Amino acid sequence: MARPTRSMDWGFPRWRGYGSSREATNVRLCDRHGCDEAGNCPAPKSPNTPERWYFCQRHAAEYNSKWDYFEGLEKAEAAERARSEQSANAGFASAAHYGWASSGDGSRSADEMRALDLLGLAADADFEAIKKAWRAKARESHPDVNPGDADAAKAFQAAQVAYEVLRQAEERRAWMG
Repeated sequence: MARPTRSMDWGFPRWRGYGSSREATNVRLCDRHGCDEAGNCPAPKSPNTPERWYFCQRHAAEYNSKWDYFEGLEKAEAAERARSEQSANAGFASAAHYGWASSGDGSRSADEMRALDLLGLAADADFEAIKKAWRAKARESHPDVNPGDADAAKAFQAAQVAYEVLRQAEERRAWMG
């Protein structure tokens, strides 16, 4: 008969690290037939039931690939739900200015890109070029230079908004480092 080995925890089992015990652990296998991986991703067997399948990550992705979140909704309802989901997750979008690299490599938002297009600049334009383009656009479309021209007034306002978007983005980048 094998003699039990001595433990160094003096009867206090929590002094050991978790998972370092010698007992066998119970691992639930993937519910997909023929898969031997651990099934640690629960998925509902059918809508509105507590019963679950337990798949491995690969089979859970396969199971969820044909899932349509907007199934059974009208087009307007689906658009409203998508908009509410976007607004609920706006905190993730506000972290876009934490880009590691310089401008023009995907660190600019869609609003910044539209503003750069309106000013006629490339995606990697620096702030000095932005100021220069904005001043030129303002000079040619200012309401004092073009009195009574509604199109020039709209163009001036659009240039103002574009400059404000880019100025605030530049301030965020300077503040965040």
